This record gives sequence, C-alpha cells and structure tokens, in this order.
Amino acid sequence: MSSSPSIVIASSEQNGVPDEAASRARLLEVSTVILNQAVELLENGLDHDEQLTTHSNFIPGSTIGKHLRHARDHFVLLSETITAPPPHVLNYDKRARNVPMESSREAAIYALNAAIAQLQEVVPTTRLAEPITLHAVTPYPQVLDSTFGRELWFAGLHAIHHWSMVRVIAGELGIKMEDSFGFAPSTLVHMESTAPLGTPKI
Repeated sequence: MSSSPSIVIASSEQNGVPDEAASRARLLEVSTVILNQAVELLENGLDHDEQLTTHSNFIPGSTIGKHLRHARDHFVLLSETITAPPPHVLNYDKRARNVPMESSREAAIYALNAAIAQLQEVVPTTRLAEPITLHAVTPYPQVLDSTFGRELWFAGLHAIHHWSMVRVIAGELGIKMEDSFGFAPSTLVHMESTAPLGTPKI
C-alpha cells in the first residue's frame, strides 16, 4: 500500500508567512496526498480492471479511469513544462487519451506513482514564482501569465474536482470510498475532519 511521505518542514516564518522552501514542501505534501488517494483507491477499493472503464449513468462519458488519467496528466504536464528550457509554455489540452492507465489498475498505479516521484524531484528545486505562460482553449484561445506555484496549487484542486466525480461513479459501482476522497481541503477543515488535508495548518 502506498503511503504519504513524512515531510519535515524547517522554516523561518515571519508574520505567519512560510519561506520559499516551506511553501514548496507544503504544496508538494498536498499534491502527494491527493495523488496517493487515487493510488489507495486502485489498491484497496477496486476489485478488477473493468471498474475503471464502466461508464457512469449520471456523468455521461465518464469512467473512473478517464478521471484518474486526466487529473494525473495535469501534474505531469506541469512538471515536464517547468523542467524544459525557458520560456515555459504550458498547455493542459495537449494530453494523451485511451492510454493503459484508463483500463488497467496496474498501469494506473504505476503512472500515478511515477507522477508523484516526478513531483518529488521537481518541486523542491523549482521557484514557486518561476514564470509560466499558459495556453488554454475556453473555447476561445487564451494566453495567460502564471507561475509554477499557482499551477501546482491548481493541479491539486483540479484533481480533487475529478476525485469527486470518481466518487459518484464508485458509488454507482458499490465501491466504498475513504471519507475525505473528493473533498476540498477548505471543506474538510470546515467539517473539522481528521483527514490529512482536513486539519488546519495555521
């Protein structure tokens, strides 16, 4: 079973604001917890590969495998963009579809763990303020200025959004979920949850 890493944060906080290294470590911790939720679902919640490809009756075109792949792709695209030579141009719409992790638990676990390992290598050495140019289709083409830190934060919340839809599909399949799966940290804090992302770190 995969488990979230124990991250020791040594920082010189001033006025309650963490320093750069602490901020990176905290974003990495949150990202790792979120991705590990998917790994744990695959290892302990799903019984067979067919559950990854079963289409939802409530969310047309949706499968657990598609949501896991889509959310994981955002972390990988961000990591690949920021480690390439500048200028860093990020486009979340350039994703591979119908890949093995959408239909194989083994492939999905491998892909998610690889994304976690990639983040653990990239995040500690990348400035949160490192500039990124985001290209998006909304459906109008958009070009927006962003930063690595902002996009890492977004990738985590984006994954939680998709975990909430995974939760719906899992419910249709009778799969029992961990209580905090698919809930935003702010919601968990409001609920006074004891989940890893539910305890306020203020």
